[in-house]
Amino acid sequence: MNTRIMSVRGRRIWDSRGRPTVEVDVHLEGGAWGRGMAPAGASRGSNEAIDLRDGGREQAGFGVQGALRAISEVIAPALIGMDARDQDAVDMELIALDGTPNKARLGGNATIATSMAVIQSAAAAEKMPLWQYLAGDRPVRLPLPEVQIFGGGAHAGQRIDIQDFLVMPIGAESFDEALCMASDVYRAAGELMAALGRRSGVADEGGWWPEFTSNEEPLELLTRAIERAGYRHDQVAISLDIAASEFGRNGRYRLAVERREFDTAEWIDVVTRWIRRYPIVSVEDPVAEDDSAGMRAFTDAVGDSVQVIGDDFLVTSAERVSAAAVAGQCNAVLLKPNQVGTITETRRTMETARRLGWGMIVSARSGETEDTTIVHLATGWNTGQLKVGSFARSERMAKWNEGLRIEEQMGKDARFAGWSALPVRSLA
Repeated sequence: MNTRIMSVRGRRIWDSRGRPTVEVDVHLEGGAWGRGMAPAGASRGSNEAIDLRDGGREQAGFGVQGALRAISEVIAPALIGMDARDQDAVDMELIALDGTPNKARLGGNATIATSMAVIQSAAAAEKMPLWQYLAGDRPVRLPLPEVQIFGGGAHAGQRIDIQDFLVMPIGAESFDEALCMASDVYRAAGELMAALGRRSGVADEGGWWPEFTSNEEPLELLTRAIERAGYRHDQVAISLDIAASEFGRNGRYRLAVERREFDTAEWIDVVTRWIRRYPIVSVEDPVAEDDSAGMRAFTDAVGDSVQVIGDDFLVTSAERVSAAAVAGQCNAVLLKPNQVGTITETRRTMETARRLGWGMIVSARSGETEDTTIVHLATGWNTGQLKVGSFARSERMAKWNEGLRIEEQMGKDARFAGWSALPVRSLA
């Protein structure tokens, strides 16, 4: 089949916040085609790829006409005739066309949607689901889900300071069972909040809207929800996305909900006490992105027993992952394709983390679409973990449900990563 790119077409669609975003279709000369949709984050690292937005009054400044022009006037003419199977070459062309370190010229939203559409078209040309196209002959596993139960921080109007309180069904034996366990806990947490008169809707990623008076209270309630759902802590454990850059800067951490302020050492002590008190196995961005010494201190303190994830701290950068490993910071990386702007750059970061023996979590963003590419990346690249959001809202459920379809496609060869995907010696 002829896999040369025949056309690249961008259009404006709308994400889960009702904001404009970019969708790209890539058609090949042989008839195959693929589609990619750009997500958008609310809490963003200062070094991640920039979404190109129009500014001004229309769509509250979130318009994407500039990004669409970049696709039609710059990207499409350059990619036509290239082989969609050569993802590296396509993405290197996108990087060269942009010419900035953070995709500021063309927009990370334009480049990632295009990059995703190209790899989808190549898989379609091979008449394979994307996960299988990526895996080739290598055995791969369905990823361990990381599911938000309570949303906070920038995902919930800063109602509480901590961004995500999540569960990981570490005792599940299949992806399907993992989702059933997450569903049970999500429902139990909702029932507990309703009984307390604190359930008032859902946050950006579908987790229960936080009606709490402290940042520790959700941990207490989530632990109760796990137990109410009938699970032990070695079956369902807690993961935190602290997103500390949202409330920490220059070594000071200000918790608005509690009207308290800490220095780095005091803040690390707060989080490590939580780890001792609750069944927490994973912590993301425990300190701010400008607190390198704090990240090393935190990793030194708990890195043997807890997954320490860099998100804003690493921004899906292979170079930053390598530097962090040398400095003793983190033992896992969050992989967000739109954070770097191409599939190839995301893959290189994943490969760097794998060589280091780090944990790897492919992640959605808070502003999402029905695109399911990340589920295929997590499976085909065998990263072992997938973070999508909560167990509600269709832009989230589309991704969880895609995992079920992949598990069914694998049939008797289906394998599930489970707790072994975490880069820790044990969960004791």
